[in-house]
Amino acid sequence: MCKFTRNCCRINCLDVVKNALPVLILVLLKTGTVNSQDFRFGIYANPVISWFGTDVSDVKNEGARAGFNFSVTAEKYIGDNYAITAGLSITSSGGRLVSEKPSIFRFPNYSSVVAAGNAVKYRIQYLSIPAGVKFKTNELGFLSYFAEIGFDPKIVASGKVDIPSVDIKGEKAMTEIRRFNLGYHLSAGIDYSIDGSTSAILGLGFENNFLDVTKDVGDQPTDRTSQRFIKFIFGVNF
Repeated sequence: MCKFTRNCCRINCLDVVKNALPVLILVLLKTGTVNSQDFRFGIYANPVISWFGTDVSDVKNEGARAGFNFSVTAEKYIGDNYAITAGLSITSSGGRLVSEKPSIFRFPNYSSVVAAGNAVKYRIQYLSIPAGVKFKTNELGFLSYFAEIGFDPKIVASGKVDIPSVDIKGEKAMTEIRRFNLGYHLSAGIDYSIDGSTSAILGLGFENNFLDVTKDVGDQPTDRTSQRFIKFIFGVNF
């Protein structure tokens, strides 16, 4: 298994997009002949708000964190109002967890005791491959409405924490964060035609990572920490 180290190469968003878009096109080409009515591609830049949820009473979420999502998408229409979607997405997110009991946070090279009631602030960057089904109304004037549902396999590209009570900031914490997750997304919004096949997209989305985000290391109590997102959708389809 590949291990993340301090010298691990950083993900470059522009390189990811440049390499991923041709792959998306080739995959969707397998399903039919390309024309302007069957296929659409999109670029999105979306502010997000993320927070944690837990299934135990002594570890709680404490506040949401602002983040950002960048994605490229491809849509293959299988009817006038239905499309299969696929994409590549990078999300910078976060959240705060507080334990009612003292806990030990394990870093790659050392451990730190976090006193009861002190927050651990997570900063997690995901690389995901969302896929789903999109429903779209007929265009009325320049406007149509859409809704989408789908799944989001994710790999953690970077995981860091701040623990203000012990003066820890931006410390790598992949020893406490699971490298893979799976979520689902729901979104809805409007598609405003600008010129020909080009349109502006505005919408709102909800996303939930339902696998455990954190590891239960050593004698840490067994729990499940999920992560949820509200996404403000801004994009261009062409």
